[in-house]
Amino acid sequence: MTLRYIVQPGGKLTGRVRVPGDKSISHRSIMLGALAEGVTEVSGFLEGEDSLNTLRCFRRMGVHIEGPETLGAGRVRIHGVGLHGLKKPEGALWLGNSGTSMRLMAGIIAGQDFDAIMEGDASLSRRPMRRVTEPLGLMGARIDTAEGGRPPLTVHGGSKLKGIRYVMPMASAQVKSCLLLAGLYAEGETCVTEPAPTRDHTERMLQGFGYEVRRHPGEGGSSTVCVTGGGKLTATSIDVPSDISSAAFFLVAASIAEGSDLVLEHVGMNPTRTGVIEILRMMGGNIEVLNERVVGGEPVADLRVKSARLKGIRIPEALVPLAIDEFPILFVAAACAEGETVLTGAEELRVKESDRIQVMADGLTTLGIDARPTPDGMVIRGGQLGGGTVLSHDDHRIAMSFAMAALCASGEIRIEECDNVNTSFPGFVELARGAGLAITTEVVGA
Repeated sequence: MTLRYIVQPGGKLTGRVRVPGDKSISHRSIMLGALAEGVTEVSGFLEGEDSLNTLRCFRRMGVHIEGPETLGAGRVRIHGVGLHGLKKPEGALWLGNSGTSMRLMAGIIAGQDFDAIMEGDASLSRRPMRRVTEPLGLMGARIDTAEGGRPPLTVHGGSKLKGIRYVMPMASAQVKSCLLLAGLYAEGETCVTEPAPTRDHTERMLQGFGYEVRRHPGEGGSSTVCVTGGGKLTATSIDVPSDISSAAFFLVAASIAEGSDLVLEHVGMNPTRTGVIEILRMMGGNIEVLNERVVGGEPVADLRVKSARLKGIRIPEALVPLAIDEFPILFVAAACAEGETVLTGAEELRVKESDRIQVMADGLTTLGIDARPTPDGMVIRGGQLGGGTVLSHDDHRIAMSFAMAALCASGEIRIEECDNVNTSFPGFVELARGAGLAITTEVVGA
């Protein structure tokens, strides 16, 4: 059985909404809270399947974690066991759809004295893992993979890790974070150089837990981040802001739906994540940043977005790493804009939960838009979206993007295989419907 979205054309979004907590920060709060000494209190935790799978894995490695079921919505209490207090789990660790969990946990488990197997669903099992297993191997870790360097991963414990200086061939927050977490267990200094800025939640949170992180700016947007092994993490409190990746669906939706005026509350405004706002503003979007503040070391604000006449642009490659997860919905913005939008330098999109370049191009073409995929991006000529049936390929961001596309479509849009929306955005249908989207669901194959 699978879930189908059925969305009627037209409408507008109004009112105030708060989207769920940031998935990246929720993952890291569990990981670092488990490795800390003392009790870490988390509020705003994302109760999506990806984050909950991370939580369950650390419970299986001997960490006592209360909530969220027993403490109330979004509240978690983690009784840390210290960097060396994890225990060998019985059986394989199940990570579902979460590439973030698998890549970051590979760095942590590489420093333990036990073996562990990490596996996931069919989508995760197709995703490349050599980008973390190879540099971890340089640090002394021993990790077995399936054919092609893909999951499941078997991480062999007892390896003595040593710090390395690693220059990433392409910008990736997951690779950077994996190596920094392994660096907590390594002898000496571990330094990771990224060619362009990526999300820095790991660095910020490590510092919030009292661990020294050194950052060194480089040339042309590059930078190097370093940690030295042998320290400790001290428990803290974390207030998880709303996920800007989830807010992005509403930012674009209110921009393309005539008459919309929507406020998104308590959105995380980490400067390594705000590319979607910059890109929409370049396209002519009307987005106002209100009530800026800092919560738990992360910048937060309310965003007011009104409908606007968008225009096609050439997206600067420097903004690509700052909006990598938001491109499915940005492709919808481009489809509703006047003129041509060109994206380059985004080959990473081909190895997400789906090949997001091809899948979005196929869906937009089905709906009557001229969308031409390229090896590292897409060329989209804006036009009138029609109705039709599109496949999400079990990709949560694809499903939500095409749901919002109905706001500027001329016919009903039906989206297949929407089950995985719950991995990142529990309650999406109800929240979107409350704001004005004419969306219903049906179970297929019941």
